[in-house]
This record gives sequence, structure tokens and C-alpha cells, in this order.
Amino acid sequence: MRDHKRQERHQAISAAAYQLLARHGYGGTSMLAIATAARASNETLYRWYGDKRGLFEALVRDNAAETKLRLSQALCADHAPKAALAAIAPVFLQMILADRAVQLNRAAAADASGELGAALAAGGRQEIMPLIEALMARLTAKHPPARLAEWFVTLLLGSQQIGRVIGVLPQPSEAEIETQCAQALAAFFAVAEGSDPILSR
Repeated sequence: MRDHKRQERHQAISAAAYQLLARHGYGGTSMLAIATAARASNETLYRWYGDKRGLFEALVRDNAAETKLRLSQALCADHAPKAALAAIAPVFLQMILADRAVQLNRAAAADASGELGAALAAGGRQEIMPLIEALMARLTAKHPPARLAEWFVTLLLGSQQIGRVIGVLPQPSEAEIETQCAQALAAFFAVAEGSDPILSR
């Protein structure tokens, strides 16, 4: 199968997987149901992904790559570090709190093996955090970039990610995203430009 055709089929399979995941959860979603919804053969899914966990790990990788791409697009070479952080904050928050990211987190929580959760964590570490850490290294030399990146993400997300995953918070509006980003950035810059001993450890 040519690459573009395979990518089209993968996108159809992904869309079907997300739809079924939203309706039935990870445990209630089978490879056969996904294949049927995507109008693909069950054999194709097993040949491409190995098993259900392999398929969802592919979705995790796709989501991490899309988040990295969107963050990269939000960054301009001539952006000063503060402006760059202000540019990526709403993009990052929107991606993390979006329905697909939330569904993947719920699937990871339901996977007893822990392998899906490990893939989700690895995607963040390998695809997203290096971008943010590189930005922190440009921002200030007062604190380790990795510490700053962790603090930035913590302030930005607050309790919203867990609230979305457990179903007590709806997807935020653009105005709510903007407000959260402004508050998080103000708090972050106050800490990053100071000499907080916790960050310096």
C-alpha cells in the first residue's frame, strides 16, 4: 500500500478508535469494533498494530507528534523567550485538555499493564518537554531548565487535566484558556525571575 493511502487508512482507523473510546471506554473497545467502524479488515489492524494496545500506542505517538508540531509552529525564530512562552502556552493547554488527549489519558488509566501509560509519559518527555526546556534555557540561567519547564507545566495545567480526565470539567473555552494562560504566565515569571531555592535544587 502506498504511503498516502496507508496514512488515509490510519487516519480513518484512528477516528473510529476515538469515537468508540468515547462511547465505550478502553475496556469496551475491541479491535473488531474499530475495524468495522473504520471499514477495514480485522487482519489489517492486527498486521499494522499488533494488538489493541499497539494501536492505542500509535494514537499516543500521533498525538505527541501533533502537539510538538503545533508548538513548533507557534514558535518564531525572532521571538524573545517571554513572547515565545506566551505563544506556546495556549497551544499547549488546548492540546492537553482536548478531547482526544483526555480520552488517551483515560485509556492509559484503564490499561492494567501500564504500558499505555508509559507510552503516554514517554511521548511528553521525548517530544514536548525538550522544546519547553530549550526555551527555558534561553529565558534565564538562574534555574535549571528542566525545573523551570516542570514548574511552567504545573502552573499552566493546575488541576484542569485531572478534572478533564475524571469528567468533572468540560473542555475550556478560548476565553478560559486565555485567562488561565495569563494567570499561569504571571505566576511563572515571578518565580523564574526570582531566586526560588526550590527551583534551584
